[in-house]
Amino acid sequence: MKERDAFKSHRLTVWMTGAFALLLAGSAFAAADDIPTVDGHLGGCSATFTVRDKENKPIYNARISVVFRYGPLGVRKMSLEVGTDSEGRARVAGLPENRKNPLEFEIISGPLSKTVTADTSKKCKATIEVNLRTE
Repeated sequence: MKERDAFKSHRLTVWMTGAFALLLAGSAFAAADDIPTVDGHLGGCSATFTVRDKENKPIYNARISVVFRYGPLGVRKMSLEVGTDSEGRARVAGLPENRKNPLEFEIISGPLSKTVTADTSKKCKATIEVNLRTE
């Protein structure tokens, strides 16, 4: 009788371990749906982009980059770059709140490029729609 109880206990342990592993795997796949994000760790502001082509279709892997100076007298320099996902989305987070000048973001996809600005001192959580097209 003791062997049978040990077997049931072992089966329960194996089943619980498998269920826990599936739970962890499910949460990892749920996190994969998030927007690609690069974080500067300099503040609570962010800019979320959606990049589309002339036919209003999302552009995959458009590069969004920003270079700015910060710190006392602007002696420190930071470059951030992120690529868009299959829905044309990307986010630049951790941007400073107290800036005198707007940030300039360069969006590049193949031969197309565009520069857009975001003033984090006026709007901390910016949402920016970008249409890349030849004009």
